[in-house]
Amino acid sequence: MRLRLLYHGHCFDGVASAAVFTRFYRARLQRDAEVAYTPLLHTAGALFDEAMFDGDENAIVDFKYSPSERLTWWFDHHQSAFLSPSDEAHFRADTSGKKFWDAGSKSCTEFIARVAGERFDFEDATLAPLVSWAHTIDGAFYESAAQPVELKEPALQLMQVIENAAEDDFIEQIIRGLVSRPLEEVAAGGEVQRRFRPILASHLETVETIRRKAVYARGVVTFDLVDEELAGFNKFIPYYVCPETTYSVAVTRGPARTKISVGSNPFSPRPRRHNIATICERYGGGGHAVVGAVSFAPEEVERARRVAREIVAQLQEGFEE
Repeated sequence: MRLRLLYHGHCFDGVASAAVFTRFYRARLQRDAEVAYTPLLHTAGALFDEAMFDGDENAIVDFKYSPSERLTWWFDHHQSAFLSPSDEAHFRADTSGKKFWDAGSKSCTEFIARVAGERFDFEDATLAPLVSWAHTIDGAFYESAAQPVELKEPALQLMQVIENAAEDDFIEQIIRGLVSRPLEEVAAGGEVQRRFRPILASHLETVETIRRKAVYARGVVTFDLVDEELAGFNKFIPYYVCPETTYSVAVTRGPARTKISVGSNPFSPRPRRHNIATICERYGGGGHAVVGAVSFAPEEVERARRVAREIVAQLQEGFEE
C-alpha cells in the first residue's frame, strides 16, 4: 500500500501536518503503508499535475484543493483554499468523508489532529509539542516580535531550517524524523543544528538589511529585497525593526517567482482593519486574514512592484496618525 502525501513545502506547518497525518494514517488506516512525500509551493501558473497523484491513495495537507479524482484525503485551513469556484463546488459535493477545510483553524497541524481525534478516534499525546508549536508558529501566537526573530527555542530553529533548506530530501528526513521521534529531539539533532548556524548568521544580516531598507508611512512598513537577491525573510523582522507598524508589504525574487509578502503585526498598537487574503486574492494570490502573498513569474518584478504599491495604498486608506 503506497500513500502519496503532498504538503506545503518549506513551511513548518506543512511539514508538521505531513508528520501528523502520517502518524494518523498508519495508526488508524494502514500500519505498514509506504509513504512518499512531495512538497508543493505557491507559484504562478498551474499548481497541480495529474501525475503527482501516483499513490494507491493520495493526500494533500496544508495546501490548495485539487478536484482530481485520484485525490483521496485533503486537509487545509487557508481562506484561499480553492483555485476556482468550480473547485469549491467539487469539494462541497464530496461525500467521501475524507476531505476537510476549516479557515478558522490557526494551523493545519492542529486541524488534522482535531479531526483525527473527533472523527477517527486517534489520540497521540507525544504529538502535543509538535501540534502546539505549529499552532504558535502558523498562528503567530508569539510572546513578542523578538521571540521569532531572536530564535532561541529549538522548535524555532527547526522552523528556520525547514524554510531555508534547498534539498527536498532533507526536509523529507525531517518529516520522517517527526513521525518517529519527539520534536525537541529532531530540532536538537546534529544535522539540523549544523544547518541552523549559518542560517542564523545570514538571518541576522537580513535583519540589518531590512532595518536599512524599511520605509514606514501611515501604518505600513515597506521594503524591496530584489536587488539584494533575498528570496525570503523571517516575516516578523518588519515588526521587530518597526514596532509601530500595523502592516508590512515586501517584494522579493527567487528562482521560481517574484513574490509580494503582505502581513499584519500581531503586536501592533493599532488593530488590523483589513482582510489580507481578500486583498491578495484581487491579484491572484491568497492566504489568511492576517497574512498573505501574491506570486508572479520571476521576470515580472516591475509588475510586482506596481501591485505592491497598490496594496500599500489600500492598507493605508483611512489611516489616522
